[in-house]
Amino acid sequence: MKRKLCGLLAAAWIALAMPAMAQESAAEKFVASLHFKDGDVAVPEAGAHFRLGPAFRYLEKADARRVLEEMWGNPPDDSVLGMVVPAQPALSADDSWAVVVTYSDDGYVSDEDAAKIDYDELLAQLQQETRDSNEERKKAGYGTVDLVGWASAPRYDAGSKKLHWAKELAFEGSSQHTLNYDIRVLGRRGYLSLNAVAGMSELGQVQQGMQQLLPMAEFDPGARYADYDASTDKVAAYGIAALIGGGLAAKAGLFAKLGLLLAKFWKLGLIGVVALGAAVKRLFGGDRDKRRDSTVR
Repeated sequence: MKRKLCGLLAAAWIALAMPAMAQESAAEKFVASLHFKDGDVAVPEAGAHFRLGPAFRYLEKADARRVLEEMWGNPPDDSVLGMVVPAQPALSADDSWAVVVTYSDDGYVSDEDAAKIDYDELLAQLQQETRDSNEERKKAGYGTVDLVGWASAPRYDAGSKKLHWAKELAFEGSSQHTLNYDIRVLGRRGYLSLNAVAGMSELGQVQQGMQQLLPMAEFDPGARYADYDASTDKVAAYGIAALIGGGLAAKAGLFAKLGLLLAKFWKLGLIGVVALGAAVKRLFGGDRDKRRDSTVR
């Protein structure tokens, strides 16, 4: 009896370990199929570029969308131009994070209102707008989301023309809150948007990483903020506050309609959940079936 119990415990341990191994294997195989780029990376759609140090790598549009949609379960959106990925932790790790790259060509964004923004008032407005967008999310087949608050209050650097802030989000069905850490780089004809997606527990490393990435993103000569020509260039119909809000500044993609909020749900992890259920059923259900068959005989 003792030997049988030990055997059952060993089998149970293997059954519990299988899902984690299956999830890890699936994630690692997925990441191995991606095509990473290093060093200087052009983003021609935005007239911009990254000069990435060894701590970062880049995925172009197709692979970036695969990560967002297939791996993390986000809505599809063709406005995504690429993704900046830290070399460590690995994209397949539980504490991984990545930066989604998009671009808006709405025009030159004046920064005259930057010093006048009441960020507490803006947060309350954004929280209400997020709640209002939940109906649209549900219609599209996605769970609701609540904006908990600032994970890092907005800051604008008038010298570099770069704005950054972070939101703490609670997605329906996720036990861990999500971090969306944003950078906006202002240019002559619009702005480059860098949105880091991670769990709130990764705030420290994401904040440090985004500060490292900040000087690596620049517009090309002729497309910089300082190259603006008032006699010929279009001016955006909004200022800095709307960039943080996203609503007025957003283009017509699905992310805009759903509040420009991205999640990291580890969709590939569902493999582990299914494997766990099947293993436990085989282990204990099969043992009950054998006992029942013995009794019938």
